[in-house]
Parts: sequence; structure tokens; C-alpha cells
Amino acid sequence: MSPGADVYATAARRGPLVRLASRRAGEARRRRHEMLFPLTGVTPASRILDVGSGELGLRALEPGLDITGVDLTERPGYPGPFVVADASERLPFDDDAFDLAYCNSVIEHIAPRRRAFFARELRRVARGWFVQTPAIGFPIDPHSLLPAAHWLPVALRRPYWRLGAAGTWEEIDLLRRDDMTHLFGPPHAERIGPFTKSWISIRAIGAPDPRPRA
Repeated sequence: MSPGADVYATAARRGPLVRLASRRAGEARRRRHEMLFPLTGVTPASRILDVGSGELGLRALEPGLDITGVDLTERPGYPGPFVVADASERLPFDDDAFDLAYCNSVIEHIAPRRRAFFARELRRVARGWFVQTPAIGFPIDPHSLLPAAHWLPVALRRPYWRLGAAGTWEEIDLLRRDDMTHLFGPPHAERIGPFTKSWISIRAIGAPDPRPRA
């Protein structure tokens, strides 16, 4: 995320709260990025797969790295190698084709029944990973920017959602610490005050798999 980028640029509702949230989210992403090199062992020679890259993804912060973008739809403006693929079905890469799989705020959009395969694909194609997702325990829903929206059952969440920033309804299921531990290994907690804002699971390149043994 480049400095000054609007994280909530696609929000259906704009206003002071959305602008503040966008600024804070951008700052959090930059701080999170500072963890990438020391905790993963990424070097200028590393091959990185950015799963759910969107228009720019990690390349906004590291335009000089060898990064391949992956998303569900074409991104004609993506400045580098790009593949249309669904990681919850199959990625068109060999085992360990990349040094690092990078995935930022994506897995919460994957249906829970498909997450295990999604995680297996990331683990299969890379020798390390950096996976971030919003934490379900944070009191503000990160997509609608509404208090407690993500804690409501879908029947109540859907009409409430229309009042928030997101606009178009999407059934999003945020993850708990145990979910991330099972899929990618014990996560780091990214905190705001007393609350955990995000979970980040990391496997350094070539390190042992951090997931608990069955």
C-alpha cells in the first residue's frame, strides 16, 4: 500500500469516518509491512506469490521485488506477472514454486468450508508464508465499519450492513486465533489498545511448518 493510498476507495458511503478509517488502515498496513523482511527472510532474490493481489497489492510497497499477482478476475493494470486463478480450487504452480506466499485480508472472504483447501494451496506452492486477516474479536467490523456487525447472525447482519460503508452485501466470516493456528500456525496479534485488530501467521522461508502436530 503506497503512502496516501485510500484503503476504502471503493466504499459505497464516504464521509469523515471512512476517511479516518482509510488513513488508519493504511498506517497499519505500512507497519505490518515492516515485519515482512525480518520475519520471513525475504531477500531481493526471493520469488513471491501475492494471493488476492487486486490491482496492485504488495507491489505498491515493493515494486522492485519478483512478485506474481493472483486474483479471481483480470487486472489489466497489474505491473508484473499475473495469473487469474482461484486458490480455493487450484493454483497453476508446481510445489514450492515460490519462496513466499503473501496473502493480505483475503481468507475471510473465502467460505469456511473452502478455507482448508485454500490454505493447503498456499502452503503447497511456497516455502514460507505471510497471511493476515482481520480478527473477529475487534468490535468494529472492518468492511462495513459498523460496531459489532460481524458478531450478528446473517439475518440481522444483512439489513444492518446497508447502513455501513461497504454497500454491496457480502457474507464475510472473520477468523479466530484457533482458525489461523490450524490453517497456518500460531498467529501474531496486531493490536489496537486492548483489542486484537488482526491475526498474522508467518512461516519464514525454509523454516519448519509452524502448525501444531495432530
